[in-house]
Amino acid sequence: MTGDVTAPGSSHRAGVRAAVVAFVLDVGLVLLFAAVGRRSHAESGAVLGVLRTAWPFLAGLVLGWVVALGWRRTAPLGVRDALPVWVLTVAGGMLLRVATGAGTALSFVVVATVVLGVFLLGWRALAALARRRAVR
Repeated sequence: MTGDVTAPGSSHRAGVRAAVVAFVLDVGLVLLFAAVGRRSHAESGAVLGVLRTAWPFLAGLVLGWVVALGWRRTAPLGVRDALPVWVLTVAGGMLLRVATGAGTALSFVVVATVVLGVFLLGWRALAALARRRAVR
């Protein structure tokens, strides 16, 4: 008998594992975005301050994941599939900041859009490049 022998359901488990890793990485990058932003403005309150800054974007991230999963029925692991994750992370975060009276200066919107785009789409692009190179 030749070929790859895998246990039943192992492909599904690998997909779930990849989705969980991707989501956790996205959460970590949103937290990094908030931490770097707070640090660049010399704001105090390390952990709680970062969480206070990040929560609107984390809520947007969750919404983005829900939309992406509903749209494609697969985890948003590719760059194209993650576009709603990025857009809704930024838009949801900004809308929640407006609703809670936090700042949404145009410069902040631009920086958040660019940085979160690089973070949330960039790692996926690098992973796709690494997969393509590994196949060669």
